[in-house]
Amino acid sequence: MTNFNFRYASNPIDARKYDTQEIRNQFLIDNLFSENEINLTYSMYDRYIVGGIMPVSKALKLETIPYLKSENFLDRRELGIVNVGGKGTVTVDGEAFELNKKEALYVGMGAREVVFSSNEEKSALFYINSAPAHTHFPNKKVTKENAIVIQLGEEKTANKRILNKLIVNEIVQTCQLQMGLTELLPGNVWNTMPAHTHNRRMEAYFYFDLEEGQTISHFMGETQHTRHIFMQNNQAVLSPEWSIHSGAGTSNYSFIWGMAGENLDYSDMDICPPNELR
Repeated sequence: MTNFNFRYASNPIDARKYDTQEIRNQFLIDNLFSENEINLTYSMYDRYIVGGIMPVSKALKLETIPYLKSENFLDRRELGIVNVGGKGTVTVDGEAFELNKKEALYVGMGAREVVFSSNEEKSALFYINSAPAHTHFPNKKVTKENAIVIQLGEEKTANKRILNKLIVNEIVQTCQLQMGLTELLPGNVWNTMPAHTHNRRMEAYFYFDLEEGQTISHFMGETQHTRHIFMQNNQAVLSPEWSIHSGAGTSNYSFIWGMAGENLDYSDMDICPPNELR
C-alpha cells in the first residue's frame, strides 16, 4: 500500500507568523514507517519527494503517484535510498542490490520496477529521497567503505561527528540529488553548526538512531527569525532554501541529509556565525 501527501512551499515572511502546530504541519514528516506500507511526501520545494518503506511480511513495489502524471515513478526522476533498519534488498528491473544498515543505492531515471524487501526477521527500513531528473545515470550501490568520510567538530563544542558522503557527485553521477549520513559521537549533540542557508538548494533532514525517550530540537527559519521543531526518532523535516537546518539532541543520534536544486557544490552555502543567530 502506498500513502502520499502534498506540501506547498512557504514564503519566509509568512512562516514567521506560524505557531507551533502550523510549523509542524508545514515542515515535519512524522509518518515515514508503517508495516508493509510506502509513505511518501511530495514537496513543492524543488519537487522533492521524501519517503519511508517498511517491508515486513511482503515485498513492496514503488508505484507512481498522481502528482507525477507518469506511468512509472522514475520516468522523469532519480532516486536515492538509504537502509536504516535490518538487512534488505532493492531489486531494480530484475537486478538485486543487498543493503545493510547505513548503505545507500542510487537509482537512475528510467527504471521501471523498483521492489523493496527485508532479508531478516528485523525489517529493513528504506529511507528514500527523489528529485526530478533530465537524463539517465547508472544505478550504483554505495557502502560506508565507498563513502567520502570527513571528521568534523570538537568535543568542547559538543559537535564531534562523522560525515559520510554517500550519493554525491564525487562518487555517483546524478542530475541534482545529493545525500549523505552524519553520525554524532557519544556525548555530542550539535549538528550543522555554524548554521547556514543555501539559496540554490533545498534540503531534507531525517533523524534516526535516537535513544527512546530522547528528543532532537531541529532549528529552522531565517537566520534572524529562527524557529524550532522538537522531533522524535525516524522523523524527517523539510528545509526550504531560505532556512537554516541545524539541531541539538538530548543524546547523540544520526541523520541523513538530502538535497536538490541548482547545483551539486556541497560547499556552496552562506554561513551565519553562531553569535549572530536570532
